[in-house]
Amino acid sequence: MSPVYYLYLAALLFTIGAAGVLIRRNAIILFMCVELMLNACNLAFVAFSRLHGNLDGQIIAFFTMVVAAAEVVVGLAIIVTVFRSRHSASVDDASLMKL
Repeated sequence: MSPVYYLYLAALLFTIGAAGVLIRRNAIILFMCVELMLNACNLAFVAFSRLHGNLDGQIIAFFTMVVAAAEVVVGLAIIVTVFRSRHSASVDDASLMKL
């Protein structure tokens, strides 16, 4: 299978994730869309790595997954804290976090 198809799929996934970030207001959905965008970038990195015949793109994709996992842990902890105090996971309500 040609790497061009993987790049088309990566572009489609990134577009869906970007549309979700721009349209949705729920924080959990927002994080899922950001993860979808990161996975689209990882797919593009691996496709270009295969196209050029080296492992650089796969190594970058691995480190991106590690950073994304850490981002999910911190982001979900923040969302749970906001949900406990505000009883809502809306991004618009998070701007009201003033003491």
